[in-house]
Amino acid sequence: MPTIKDVALRAGVSVTTVSRVLNNRGYLSEELKLKVTRAMDELNYRPNELARSLSRSKSNIIGLIIPHVSHPFFGELTSHIEDYAYRNGYKLLLCNSQLDKHKELPVELEEGATT
Repeated sequence: MPTIKDVALRAGVSVTTVSRVLNNRGYLSEELKLKVTRAMDELNYRPNELARSLSRSKSNIIGLIIPHVSHPFFGELTSHIEDYAYRNGYKLLLCNSQLDKHKELPVELEEGATT
C-alpha cells in the first residue's frame, strides 16, 4: 500500500506539499495539484482515514446503536441515516444492542465504570 512519502517521491515534491494538496490548504498552482493527483492515481494511493482523523481530531464517523438490524423498521431507518450521512461526508458505525441496556449506555455512564 503506497504512502504519502511514495506519492511525494513520484510527484517530485515534499510530503508537506502532498499534504497541502490532500487538505486543499495554502496556495497551490493547478499544475502542482495535477502533478500530485496524477502521482496518487498512478500509485493507487488512498489517504488513511484513521490517520487523518487522529491528526484532525475529527473522525467524520457517526455511531448508531439500534436494538437489532434485522427488524424491518431499524433496517430501513439505518439505511436512510447512512445515506444522509454519506451524502454529507460522514460514515456510519453500527452497533446492535440486542436490547442489552449496557450496550446502549455511553462508556462513562456504564455501571461501575471508572475514569
